[in-house]
Amino acid sequence: MKNFKKVIAFSMAALMVMGMVSCGDDKDTSSTAGGNTTESKADDKKDESKAESKAEGLVTTTKAEDVKPEDVKNESTGEVKEFTAFHAVPGTEISDDNEVQKIIADKIGAKCKDTWLTGQTAAEAMGVMIAGGDYPDFVTAGAALPQMVDAGDAVALDEYWDDYPNVKNFYSEAQWNAIKGEWDHVYLMPQFGKRYMYDTGTIHNDEAFWIQTRVLKDQDYPKLETLDEYFDCIEKFIEKHPTMEDGTPNIGYSILCEDWRYFCLENAPFFLDGYPNDGCCIVDETTHKAIDYNTTPTAKRYFKKLNEEYHKGIIDPETFSMNYDTYISKMSTGRVCGMCDQHWDFNDGELAIKQAALEKAELKGCTYVPQGIVIEKGIKERYHSDAALDVSNGITITTSCKDIPGAMQFINDLLDPEIHTLRNWGVEGEDYLVGDDGLFYRTQEMRDNAAQESYRNHHLCPYPYFPLYGGMALDGINACNPDNQPKEFYDSLSDEVKECLSAYNAETYTQLLNPSGENAPWYPMWSYSNNLTSDTDNGLAWANMADIKHQWLPEVCKADDFDAKWDEYMKAYNDNCDVKCFLDSLDVEIQRRIDVSEGKI
Repeated sequence: MKNFKKVIAFSMAALMVMGMVSCGDDKDTSSTAGGNTTESKADDKKDESKAESKAEGLVTTTKAEDVKPEDVKNESTGEVKEFTAFHAVPGTEISDDNEVQKIIADKIGAKCKDTWLTGQTAAEAMGVMIAGGDYPDFVTAGAALPQMVDAGDAVALDEYWDDYPNVKNFYSEAQWNAIKGEWDHVYLMPQFGKRYMYDTGTIHNDEAFWIQTRVLKDQDYPKLETLDEYFDCIEKFIEKHPTMEDGTPNIGYSILCEDWRYFCLENAPFFLDGYPNDGCCIVDETTHKAIDYNTTPTAKRYFKKLNEEYHKGIIDPETFSMNYDTYISKMSTGRVCGMCDQHWDFNDGELAIKQAALEKAELKGCTYVPQGIVIEKGIKERYHSDAALDVSNGITITTSCKDIPGAMQFINDLLDPEIHTLRNWGVEGEDYLVGDDGLFYRTQEMRDNAAQESYRNHHLCPYPYFPLYGGMALDGINACNPDNQPKEFYDSLSDEVKECLSAYNAETYTQLLNPSGENAPWYPMWSYSNNLTSDTDNGLAWANMADIKHQWLPEVCKADDFDAKWDEYMKAYNDNCDVKCFLDSLDVEIQRRIDVSEGKI
């Protein structure tokens, strides 16, 4: 029976569009309501930290009484347990002799070899594992997790966590229940969206229309509100500066359409209409009914604008066929003036620009700032939202793991305050210094080191796809990482970015956008749609909607006759997708979440 389930699981995984990191997934440790931070005295923070630690159940597990003898490094032999992990998203492997990884291993007696998606889609990679039943110790499986659970290949964390308080207390009982959902046990631990104390509010890690500071400077830092104004600014820049200094052509606008990342193309309409990132729909805040953003008048206007810009040569002609690596590679050259994307998705490209700018002055104006673009003036943009728990994605221990208690201890120890600081800040004296007030800071040399990929890969070890806190660090004094430390963040910015922020009376990226409001009880709906599979009517409708959009939207954007192609697209969409079935299921889930928030269920 189990083998039969694996065959079914493989077939489903191969057909699914993998939402490994959802359209609204918050990988940030930084998003905030408003982006303003008031620094308190160190002593006050320490007292607050103690209270918060007690309230959240944080435990420093490197104490002897908190660690089982069999779970730590053998002090006489120096033996370190070695685990393996696969995360079904692209990433960069650190070197085998990574220095901070060794320090962490020496302290907790364990290490993990992280591997990432290369040369396959997420569905293909996970489908092979599920079909064969052969896994590393840990996986970030995303939308394939239900198939793993059905095949009996995922470990029930709640059967072990009583001995691992940093794991058990990471989320509240209500949050763990939400993560468990309809399963009998908890099979994943979401890595992102957990805030300690409060957000510091510097980086906007979510979606926006991004634009290079050099483009804004060239136009004397205009106020961009509408889609037309945004593209008009880019068009004027390309007209004046068709090439980089070395003669390579500038690219006005780039769109990533590969696999699940096609949100860069398809989900802008709900932002343009002033709605937050529910991912799979618009929710009418009065009627509490789901609306299909794919067929709104704004959707048609948006794609017509992309069609116009494509024919003007502003949009990269290769944009609809390039993969993620090509997208990042082009961005890394500094040639791409703008795009619609989530910051975590293109961060590697921006880091490459910053590294290259250390030696090539022209690239210092090629990093990006967010713009809250809407379809018409008068609409309030809502690109920045408070952190939300994504119950559909997280780290899972697989049944291939031969040491489940050791794997639980590894996660537990990575949440130890000392280890958490090593993951996020690095080594004191090498990567940061500590002031008399207890605040961490860096020298320019330290910032330059952190901007170099070779240094990061050889020295730093964030274990980025294992659970971690955002907001404040666990000492209650500092931010979780340098990018979120307000003073350190600002001091680390290039002069070009500081000039740009100053022109808009801002000191952080989040201050370029409207403050986030309180999340609605149903938010985010992508945490529901990400769990859908094609074995249900609504899940099949959702998958068909994605397939049709993948097939038709690039053609709509390139068509010589936009209106005719749009009509063909809408006919194919309505003929092949049971949108009503999907929306009806969203309505039920929206009301259920409202009832939960009101204590009715």
